[in-house]
Parts: sequence; C-alpha cells; structure tokens
Amino acid sequence: MAEEQTPLEERIIIKDQHTKEIDLVNRDPKHINEDVVKVDFEDVIAEPVGTYSFDGVWKTSYTTFTVSKYWCYRLLSAVLGIPLAVVWGFLFALISFCHIWAVVPCIKSYLIEIQCVSRIYSLCIHTFCDPFFEALSKICSNVRVALRKEY
Repeated sequence: MAEEQTPLEERIIIKDQHTKEIDLVNRDPKHINEDVVKVDFEDVIAEPVGTYSFDGVWKTSYTTFTVSKYWCYRLLSAVLGIPLAVVWGFLFALISFCHIWAVVPCIKSYLIEIQCVSRIYSLCIHTFCDPFFEALSKICSNVRVALRKEY
C-alpha cells in the first residue's frame, strides 16, 4: 500500500528540493561546458619544431598562463558570480512564469478553438470536394496516353 505523507513531511520534501546538497567536486555533472571552456596552455600557445624559446621562458609562460587564468576566473566569479546568479535566476523564473501562465494556456485555448473549425472544415471538404474529385477521377480514368517515336 502507498504511504500517506503528513503535511510536515510534504513541507520537508518541498524544502529539500530548494536546499539540496550540491557536489563540490563534480561541478558540471551534466557536462554542459565539456567542450566550450576547456582551454589549456597547449590549446592556445604552441611552438613548432625549430622555433623554441628558452626552457625557462616556456616554463614561466606555462605557469603564468595557468595561474593567471585560475585566479582571474576565481576573482571574476567571486565578484560577478552571485549578481549574475540572481540575474539568471530571475530570467529563468520569468521564462518559466511566461511559459506556465501565458504560452501553454494560449496553445491549449487555440487547440480547443481550432478543433471546432477543423470539424467544420473537414465536413465542408468531404461534402463538396470529395464528390467533385471522384467525378473528375472517373472522367480522367479513361484517358490513355501513348508515346511513339517518329523518324
């Protein structure tokens, strides 16, 4: 038998949907940024054979690129992450609101209204067009086409 939930359990379940634990290790579980932002030093800077810089310059460039990318991202996300999260949360809430309260009801209303028009249209087509095209097909059924080559 199915268990009945008390109102307190329902409130706890609803609260858990908004305060669920997040994974701090795997921060892209759905892999939405798999191909987009994976940029390493080797993807941007490469020296072909015969045009090598000094080893110290190469190592320092690698370290500078990697560390500056890491800290710039951290600083930008610290400064802009929360405000942008608010903006994106508001935007997706607005999109959801419009979809739930405007788009879907309009589509459902249209489908209900068009069903009546569809029945009337179908009735008119079957009443007027079907006999006409049946008569036309009987007239054209005796037409024979013969092709011949003349020299």
